Amino acid sequence: MADTGVPARSAGLSPSARKIVVGLLGAAAVSIAVNSLIALLAGEFIPAGAPRTGLALAEHAPAAVIGILLGTLGWYLVRRSARRPRRVLRVLVPAVVVLSWIPDLGILAAGATAVNSLALMAMHTVVAAAAVPVLTRVLPIGTD
Repeated sequence: MADTGVPARSAGLSPSARKIVVGLLGAAAVSIAVNSLIALLAGEFIPAGAPRTGLALAEHAPAAVIGILLGTLGWYLVRRSARRPRRVLRVLVPAVVVLSWIPDLGILAAGATAVNSLALMAMHTVVAAAAVPVLTRVLPIGTD
């Protein structure tokens, strides 16, 4: 059979899309692993019978994935529309993390232990800390 000179089209994702997916999966895996350790450690300090909100794997793992996906969407939108995306993200990322702590403080006000609330706050911070370096590589924002 003769070579037509047309490169074969690879099945699946483009290299850049593959890079993004692999990066986000890695960020999710790191977030879930570290957050599981935080939950395990926090569980040691929460008295028996006290409520444990958000510390089960079935609760925090999907939340981490959703947080990473929403963060990626926000990163993409800022990257695409802001004149100075790096400057915007330097303010926006920490602000969003701090705002994500509001429900954690809410469960404290509703009767959860301080350890439970602090663990959830740490978990939100871990998700951002895992996602931002990945997003910097797979969806670079350039310079301002």
